[in-house]
Amino acid sequence: MMRRGLWIAVAVVVVIVFAGLLVVGSYISAQKQMVAKQEAVAAQWANVQSVLQRRADLIPNLVATVKGYATHEEAVFADVDKARESLLAAHSPAGQIAANNQLDGALGHLLAIAENYPNLKANENFLQLQDQLEGTENRINVERERYNKTVQDYNTFIEQIPNNIWARIGGFQRNTAYFEASPSSQNAPQVHF
Repeated sequence: MMRRGLWIAVAVVVVIVFAGLLVVGSYISAQKQMVAKQEAVAAQWANVQSVLQRRADLIPNLVATVKGYATHEEAVFADVDKARESLLAAHSPAGQIAANNQLDGALGHLLAIAENYPNLKANENFLQLQDQLEGTENRINVERERYNKTVQDYNTFIEQIPNNIWARIGGFQRNTAYFEASPSSQNAPQVHF
C-alpha cells in the first residue's frame, strides 16, 4: 500500500514537473518570437525612414528648380520647407508619420504649381527630379505596406492566446503606429490653368 502511494506521489511530481517545463518552454518560445517580431518592426521602420530621407534629400533640388520659374509662389515654398524640416526633426514613428502627411500635402501643392508654368514642365532638370520623386514615392508606398504588415504580424502574435499572457509578463505592448495615408491625400490638388 505504501509502495503504491509512493508511485502515485512520484507520478504526480513527474506530471507537475512536465507541466512546468511545458509552461516555461511555451514562454521562452513565445518570448523569442516576440523579440524577433519586435525587431522586424524596427528594421522595417528603418527602411521606411531611409526612403523618407531620400525624398527629403530630393525636395531642395525640386524646390530650387521650381523657384527659378515660379518666384511669386513663396507661400508654397515655405510650406514645403517647413514640412521637410518637421520630417527631419521628428524622432518617433508617430511624429514621422504626421510630418510625412504634412509633407505629402505640401508636395502636392508644389507639383500642382508646376502645371501653371509650361516652361518648367519642359525643363529637363525638373522632369528628372519629378521622375526621381515619383520613384521615391513608389518606394515609400512599398516600404509603408511592408511596415504595416510587419506591425500587423507583431500585434496579431502578441494578442493571441497564450502569447497575450506572455506578452504582458514580458512587457511587450501593441504597436499602434500604423503608417496610414493622410486625410488630405483623399483630395487631389486643384490645378488651375
